[in-house]
Parts: sequence; structure tokens; C-alpha cells
Amino acid sequence: QVQLVESGGGLVQPGGSLRLSCAVSGSIFSISAMGWYRQAPGKERELVARISYGSTYYADSVKGRFTISRDNAKNTVYLQMVSLKPEDTAVYYCNANLRTGWSSDGMDYWGKGTLVTVSS
Repeated sequence: QVQLVESGGGLVQPGGSLRLSCAVSGSIFSISAMGWYRQAPGKERELVARISYGSTYYADSVKGRFTISRDNAKNTVYLQMVSLKPEDTAVYYCNANLRTGWSSDGMDYWGKGTLVTVSS
């Protein structure tokens, strides 16, 4: 089994910072891409940032404010968020595309989410 466990969410004032972490554990052969999605109340889940083999992608709404990084030795992905805005309020979900064996196809796995609330 594979587990993704997020941490680091919470309440922060506008302009503040938070760092999210997501640790992947279980039967892992290889991890290709890892990323963060978010879902605000009444909205669809959206891709925030993604990292794959050293290349990164950011949604336009977070460029220059969020930084995604990855520790391959720890199977952990991070999302450093600065200059947070009320519109960043959402549940943030970790995603990993990984293989559980040498002959298996890559599959997407998800964490349960961590709530980020930006409010004064």
C-alpha cells in the first residue's frame, strides 16, 4: 500500500507564510512526478505546482509566491508559500505519480488534504 501524508496547514494572516510537507510511504519502486493541488469551497480542484525530474510548473496565480521542492531520499515534497492571500484559502492535496514495481504502470496517488486558511 501507498500512503501520502500532508502536514503544515493552518491559519495564517494575509501576507504570511506556510510550508506544506507531504511524505510518501509504502511499496514504492519509483516516483516520477509530485505535485500540489487545491480545492476551495465551491470550486473545482486545481493544480497549484508540480515537480518532475527537476522541472517545475506553477499555476499563474501562485508564480513568484510559491516554491515546490522535493527530497528524493525522503520521498517528500514541499510547498513553500509566501505572501499568502485570502484567495489561497483551500484544502491542499498532495499528489504523486509512482510505480510500485518494475513492471507496474505509473499511477496517481493522493493524500487526504490539509486545510490552509488565510484570514485576518
